[in-house]
Amino acid sequence: MAFAGANDVAHTIEIRLDCLEASEFEKASKRVTELIGERPVIITLRPAEQGGQRELDHETRQHFWSSAASRYRRASLDIELDLAESFTERAETAIDWNRVICSHHDFTGVAGDLDQIYKRMLRTPARILKIAVQADDVTDCIPIFDLLERARREGREMIAIAMGTAGIATRILGPSRGAFLTYGALETDRATAPGQLTARELRELYRINTITPQTQVMGLAGWPVAHSVSPHMHNAAFAATGIDAVYIPFEVREATAFVRRMVHPRTREIDWNLRGLSVTAPHKTTVMDSLDWIEPAAREIGAVNTIAVVDDALHGYNTDALVILEPVKRKVGSLRNARCAVIGAGGAVSAALWSLRREGARVVVFARDFAKADAAAKEFSASCERLEGARLDEFDLVINATPLGTRGPLENETPVTSHQLRGARFTYDLVYNPIETRFMREAREAGCETIGGLEMLVAQAAEQFKLWTGTDAPIEIMRDAARSALADHNLKSEI
Repeated sequence: MAFAGANDVAHTIEIRLDCLEASEFEKASKRVTELIGERPVIITLRPAEQGGQRELDHETRQHFWSSAASRYRRASLDIELDLAESFTERAETAIDWNRVICSHHDFTGVAGDLDQIYKRMLRTPARILKIAVQADDVTDCIPIFDLLERARREGREMIAIAMGTAGIATRILGPSRGAFLTYGALETDRATAPGQLTARELRELYRINTITPQTQVMGLAGWPVAHSVSPHMHNAAFAATGIDAVYIPFEVREATAFVRRMVHPRTREIDWNLRGLSVTAPHKTTVMDSLDWIEPAAREIGAVNTIAVVDDALHGYNTDALVILEPVKRKVGSLRNARCAVIGAGGAVSAALWSLRREGARVVVFARDFAKADAAAKEFSASCERLEGARLDEFDLVINATPLGTRGPLENETPVTSHQLRGARFTYDLVYNPIETRFMREAREAGCETIGGLEMLVAQAAEQFKLWTGTDAPIEIMRDAARSALADHNLKSEI
């Protein structure tokens, strides 16, 4: 058991006996008895249908808890609702209900009868109640926050969690909203429920011990967002500047519903100090219909990547367009009359075209989806050509505005090869993870100078930070945090 490691980062330690093989069970149970007392401990024996690692029938679990109640006298006991009801009906005297967490887990979604489940729990003598449900969208967090608020009003100790990456907000904000505790894994690969962060991430990245109901909340709205390094940058910046704020990834399937139910001050269904959002794919255009004011540049581009809450209104900005060419200009100077190629047909292309037009560059868009790219090109007085077989040797700057090369399934892909790039002067990849993409390697092989997407990522985040806080961002700290997070991602992917 990695008890020592848990001692370094946790206040309370959960010991999941269901994670052990049957042959190890009795020996481990004796070892647990010796360990209890070093820290507060929760003993759990979860059946497979409730998210456990073993098939355990009702009788086996019942027998275990009947004996465990006396064996583990100083530990808290996590007993599922069906067993807690069974023990209550039998007037089980061996169980000290003051140490019991009565729990219910649903890995299929958010049940419509959460209220009835809560009432069933109230009828047991358990001191602490726990409900965990699977979240498929960030709005599934709303009933979980409602449960915590209800328990607080009624003076009950409650653990309420939305599992899955869409439920991360409940793990981070739960304790500040009255949750008895939140769960963190010892290591990423040892998570015992979907979306479970590590205990170290909760303490060091999100600074969970400093979050209060007054803490400002910012976050990243997109799908997916689990591997973004934005939380690392912004949370490091908040810590460095002493701003009472936390930045959380929000996995959003339905952007309009999210803004209405959780973001807009006039319609949101939860009481929290939400002050701003980063917006990423695929919602940069969709959110515009839900905003009260949009800066002219973002409206012209047709995409918003930043939302700020201003009094009871939502304001939209595009910080991508503001800084997208800064890393290039530091290397090449003026782009007036420069021959520039932009590869892609998505939202990033419009931001690049807007900025290049403002700089006076001559631009050609290259894309596989010619019709879509041609429409965007015409909006910004650029021409468009098909990407297949294109030669880019005559260009001063070639920008990859596609997601090809992004860590994951697209990591080994590139929109063009070294053969197509040979003769071009500079290449600029908007992809930042990994730090060196296949596109950059192809460009280097072709003899081009390369610029990666990390600098733009940091620069646009710094602009967001200033919009939300009115304070200049600590750019070096944000850059270091991003580099460290990317290096950690790279290490984990190699492992």
